Amino acid sequence: MNEIWIGIAAVLGTIVCYQIGQFVHKKWPVSFTAPVIVATPIVIIFLLSFDIPYETYMIGGEWINQLLGPAVVALAYPLYQHWSTLKKLTVPLLSGTLVGAFVGVASGMLLAVWADVDGAIFYSLLPKNATTAVAMDVAVSLGGVGSLAAVFVMIAGVGGVMISSFVFKLFGPVDSIGRGIGIGSASHAIGTASAMENSELEGSIATIAMVVSAVAVSIIVPLLVMVFM
Repeated sequence: MNEIWIGIAAVLGTIVCYQIGQFVHKKWPVSFTAPVIVATPIVIIFLLSFDIPYETYMIGGEWINQLLGPAVVALAYPLYQHWSTLKKLTVPLLSGTLVGAFVGVASGMLLAVWADVDGAIFYSLLPKNATTAVAMDVAVSLGGVGSLAAVFVMIAGVGGVMISSFVFKLFGPVDSIGRGIGIGSASHAIGTASAMENSELEGSIATIAMVVSAVAVSIIVPLLVMVFM
């Protein structure tokens, strides 16, 4: 019974933190104030301040995790709404996403080699541009650590959202198609959620890019490791 109340408190607390993040983002609508970026440190500070173990928080956090599946399925609705447009964009969508997946894996590998990172950390880092479930499986299959891979995925997602507006401005005007492909292939679910806030079309494109990128990364990573390692 106590666990039920703890779970409810954790879920409600997380919702409150996310609402604070949304309020901040509406007041200062820049990429650095995306709700998930604001809410995450608030949750961490709260847990540290009251000495609440992570395991206790995850009693309710696990309930939220269980909703990730239905949330992803719900993304099919905007896909359906923009299906005619998306069919016309098949070639740029697939080609752009595949290039993005390859660049994401290759750049991560080169930076890891340059920083003299090896072993389990190296293999956990490589699939960072895939969704958490895929990245963890790929990392473990190569000799990495699943939980560490999940951390790198989170860093890639949050980092991509934070610098996305700067990158888009740096390379000139970028339409919804380019933004969706870029953020979906680089920052997976977190980036897709951010894209959905901009427009349904951008979010739909990011959704496809996220899925295609996950499949591509699961193939590219083992191939690059086999060839170069």
